[in-house]
Amino acid sequence: MGNLIAHRQFASLAPAGYYVALRVGFAFPVAEENRFPAPWIAAYTAQGLMPHDPVMHWVHGHSGAIRWSEIDLPDPMNVLCQAADAGLRYGVAASCPDAAAGQRSFGLFARSDREFTATEMRVLEARLRCLHQQSLPPRNLTRAEIEALRHVKSGKPLRAIAEELGVTEGAIKQRLKNGKEKLEARNSTQAVVRATQFGLI
Repeated sequence: MGNLIAHRQFASLAPAGYYVALRVGFAFPVAEENRFPAPWIAAYTAQGLMPHDPVMHWVHGHSGAIRWSEIDLPDPMNVLCQAADAGLRYGVAASCPDAAAGQRSFGLFARSDREFTATEMRVLEARLRCLHQQSLPPRNLTRAEIEALRHVKSGKPLRAIAEELGVTEGAIKQRLKNGKEKLEARNSTQAVVRATQFGLI
């Protein structure tokens, strides 16, 4: 699902960099892309800034879009000052929660030259919402296809899966082929990864 996030959708509006995470649930996002400068990523990671970042706190508790400068939350580690020193002087956070699925998508976008305009904020939020909808898991996989993918994930060979389910090896291959097509995966391994990301197996 990494190809869901097209670089050109955000690069022109956030020339200093951006980070987008789609459908974050209890574990990892279905897809993510980090285009912030490598030195900032390294410093942010080395200092363990995420739990102290007011922008991250905002995206996990709100919906919509806001300039970083308008976020009125504690910043005990001076994350925003450090970001500014790294060239991320002006930013926008956008968040799209999906209460029904227990997931949310969010994006952090930065410039070094000026604040984002209201129009740019609306465009960024709209693009994020579009990606959020596009990253919905497919709902047309059958129980048999999901079951076959689950067995493949456990590392069992096709013959063993067929014997356990009481079907032919050809039937398992067909279920996996159907699952790959519905998950838009190139092979069974990628299909298993995507099904896992979507919480299907």
